[in-house]
Amino acid sequence: MSIFTPTNQIRLTNVAVVRMKRAGKRFEIACYKNKVVGWRSGVEKDLDEVLQTHSVFVNVSKGQVAKKEDLISAFGTDDQTEICKQILMKGEVQVSDKERHTQLEQMFRDIATIVADKCVNPETKRPYTVILIERAMKDIHYSVKANKSTKQQALEVIKQLKETMKIERAHMRLRFLLPVGDGKKLKEKLKPLLKVIESEDYGQQLEIVCLVDPGCFREIDELIKKETKGKGSLDVLSLKDVEEGDEKLE
Repeated sequence: MSIFTPTNQIRLTNVAVVRMKRAGKRFEIACYKNKVVGWRSGVEKDLDEVLQTHSVFVNVSKGQVAKKEDLISAFGTDDQTEICKQILMKGEVQVSDKERHTQLEQMFRDIATIVADKCVNPETKRPYTVILIERAMKDIHYSVKANKSTKQQALEVIKQLKETMKIERAHMRLRFLLPVGDGKKLKEKLKPLLKVIESEDYGQQLEIVCLVDPGCFREIDELIKKETKGKGSLDVLSLKDVEEGDEKLE
């Protein structure tokens, strides 16, 4: 860091700028790249590892430091460290067009990877490759949203892809062991949540092996615990019911 005259100018390099507008004025702080997300998620706890300087700016790139009276008017204090923390948590991270493009490209690939990992062709039970999902996402002109998690967006993509191709989330294979007395009645309650019942065995307990949509797992688990008062059990036999080999899209 080098200090220029006049004294309210500070020149910084390799900076990630976080900006906040308050009381009609713009305030910025200078952070180290890739550290803001770590601070917000709680992974990084040392403020000095995040902030390049504990100064509040009106313009980081020009090195213009905010005036004391403007800070008091906007934040009710001139404690720059406290103000930096507020801006760090609630401000908007400024990124260059090139950085934004790179970030969105990476998110696009991550979303496609999640979809490929979770889904199959329902007719063949074979998984799709990541490249094939990427191509399908481009065909439907899917636009990545930087402010939404890749997991959320993957679920959106699955919904949209269902309209243009044969795709669904791979089923989980579960086994229930239910007390015989409650078993038949409980089976009727479970039926709407089951995709396929593969086998039923009435012995000392009712044993059911079935395929379910992963989104129903929690509801099924809670229903069995509640209805059997903890006497029933649920085992996950496989997280994904898939066939060997990748699916190809003609």
